[in-house]
Amino acid sequence: MAFKHLAAVLSIAFSLQAVQGAIIKRVACPDGRHTAINAACCNLFTVRDDIQRNMFDGGKCNDIAHQALRLTFHDAVAFSPALEAEGKFGGNGADGSIITFGNIETNFHPNIGLDEIVEIEKPFIARHNMTPGDFLHFAGAIAVTNCPGAPTISFSLGRPVATRPAPDGLVPEPFHTPDQIFARMLDALEFDPLETTWALIAHTVAAADDIDTSIPRSPFDSTPELFDGQFFIETQLKGTLFPGNGPNKGEVRSPLAGEMRLQSDFLIARDNRSACEWQSFGTDHDKLTNRFQFVLETLAMVGQDPTNMIDCSEVIPIPRNLTSAQIPHFPAGKTIRDVEAACPETPFPRLPTDAGRPTAVAPVPRG
Repeated sequence: MAFKHLAAVLSIAFSLQAVQGAIIKRVACPDGRHTAINAACCNLFTVRDDIQRNMFDGGKCNDIAHQALRLTFHDAVAFSPALEAEGKFGGNGADGSIITFGNIETNFHPNIGLDEIVEIEKPFIARHNMTPGDFLHFAGAIAVTNCPGAPTISFSLGRPVATRPAPDGLVPEPFHTPDQIFARMLDALEFDPLETTWALIAHTVAAADDIDTSIPRSPFDSTPELFDGQFFIETQLKGTLFPGNGPNKGEVRSPLAGEMRLQSDFLIARDNRSACEWQSFGTDHDKLTNRFQFVLETLAMVGQDPTNMIDCSEVIPIPRNLTSAQIPHFPAGKTIRDVEAACPETPFPRLPTDAGRPTAVAPVPRG
């Protein structure tokens, strides 16, 4: 299923490239600075600049950018054809209902903490007269491109305003088992375990605010400002068992001080349906970006009719590349001996170790 979906997306991408290579008459935008293939996209240049300047602090891959990306997932994945088949409301996918009905949906357990980014985005929506769904997914696409190494992301305009909140219980949580997460993603997106692994690429630029409120903005890898494969390397390091007999009994913490490890990530990294795919993302950056581009563009169109949408991808910024120094590596003090390899088909790659003594991973900057 994974490669069927990916082939379809690549086919569309090649078609778009052919169209863009043709001679297309552009329209001048009212600002006198930009031109666009479709006049409906002109306003988005102003929106983009406002977001970059006043939400993402000049275009940074910071905590607010991470939250904006997280919001796109929680909005889109709250969708269930299985509920619809039972005659129940299954949500409308990427419709911005998490903002329109924020007083309801941000109280759902997996959405705790998203009320902050919802409140941050509301004034921008009002100022630019966009639907919540369009703004939410536009801001999420821009957020990703602020992180060096990220893929180029497309964006389409035209989501109607949501009329009902999404049902509760549809967003996967860190304490869910791989079986539960795989089943949920199959229902919502027709994603198999490989594609679900692709979706978790988002955690390379992510942090946890509400899992442990005593350590806010704890990143999931040591390079949360970069769209790279470190998350997939560091989740394979042997961890430490959570002490005690409370609700966290059995969880395996990251061996890196300051780094948050989700139990769901730990388990999917070692599941025989996903372990080899997981391991591959540590060193194959082209594959990493290609698969995440597919995931984010798929999520942004869940429940939407593409024939009613306008392609405004030209407004999304082009991400910066990683530098030659930003290569896959083990954190200081870690080597191949610290790896808990889970892919029987391919040996874990041998990587250089950072020089120096181990240091704690810093929280993601607020701004």
